[in-house]
Amino acid sequence: MLSKLILTLLLVAAGPQPALPPAGLVEYLGEYGSGRATRSIIREAQGELEVVAGKSAPQLLRKTGKDVFEAGARTYRFQRDGSGRVAAVHSGTVYPRRTDFPEDGAVFRIKPVRPVEELRVAALKQSPPAETGKRKAELVDLHRLAARLHFDIRYATANNFMGAPMYSQAGAFLQRPAAEALVRAAKDLEAKGFGLLIHDAYRPWYVTWMFWEATPVKQRIFVANPVEGSRHNRGCAVDLSMYDLATGKPVNMVSVYDEMTDRAYPDYPGGTAFARWQRAVLREAMEKQGFTVNVAEWWHFDYKEWRQYPIGTARFEELR
Repeated sequence: MLSKLILTLLLVAAGPQPALPPAGLVEYLGEYGSGRATRSIIREAQGELEVVAGKSAPQLLRKTGKDVFEAGARTYRFQRDGSGRVAAVHSGTVYPRRTDFPEDGAVFRIKPVRPVEELRVAALKQSPPAETGKRKAELVDLHRLAARLHFDIRYATANNFMGAPMYSQAGAFLQRPAAEALVRAAKDLEAKGFGLLIHDAYRPWYVTWMFWEATPVKQRIFVANPVEGSRHNRGCAVDLSMYDLATGKPVNMVSVYDEMTDRAYPDYPGGTAFARWQRAVLREAMEKQGFTVNVAEWWHFDYKEWRQYPIGTARFEELR
C-alpha cells in the first residue's frame, strides 16, 4: 500500500468545489510503473496534470508537445497502444500504465478462495466470539428514516466483490444513535447538492466469516476478522457514497465501491480534483456527526459508539 506519510488520516476540510477536469487530460490519469519503487501517479489538479512519485510533493506537468510534458528538468513522453489509448510513459525508462483498475461504474471482483455456497453452509455452523457487558441492540431500518437516502444494497445481489448474493434479501439497519447521526449528515450534504447512497450497514456475523474465508490473504486488509467481529456486525458501520440531487445519479469517486486496491484508501492522492473533493465532502459530513473513516476504504464509516454494542447474528428477515 502507499506510504503512511501520504495516507495519514487527518480530519479533513473539503474546501471549495473545483472545476471539472479538462476532457483532454483525463486520458493520462493513472499509475505508471511495474514496481513500488518506480511507481508514479499522474493526477489532475486545477486543470493541470501533476505527478506524485513516492514521498515527494506533487509536481506540475507542463505540456510542451503532443503527449509530451515536463516537470522541472524531467521530460515525460506518453506512449499509446494500437487503439490510441495511453499505455505507458517514458521518463528515462518506459513505465507501463496500470490497467487492472475498474472503470467508473464497474464492479470490483475477487476470485473467492472457496466456493461461496460451500462457505455459506460452513458459516451458518459457526458461532461469533462471546461477549459481555454490551448495550441492548436497537437497530433502526434506514428505509424508514426521514432523509433523502438512496439504496444500492450490493450484497443482496451478485453485483459485489464476491460475485454472488450474500444476503437473502436487501436490508439496511443501524443502531439508533448511528442512524440519527446519519440523518444529520444527510441533511448537511443536501445543502451541497448531494444525497447519501447506502450500500451496506448492519451485517450478520456469518457473512463477515464468509468474507474472511473467501478473500486472499494479501487482500484481507479490506475485510474484517470474524474472530474480533466487524463494526458492521455491531450495527455501527455503514458503507456509502453520494448521488447528485439534481440528476439522481451516483457520483464518481477516486475508486469504485469495494475496490481492493490502493485507490480505495481515503487519502489516495490520484484521480481528478473533483473526485477527490467529492470524497472529502462525504468524509467531512460524516466525521462531523461522530463517524470515522476506515483506514483502507473511503466508503466505510464507523460510528463512535461501536464498542458499546454486541456482535449481531440476526438476518434481515428476522429484524423485520
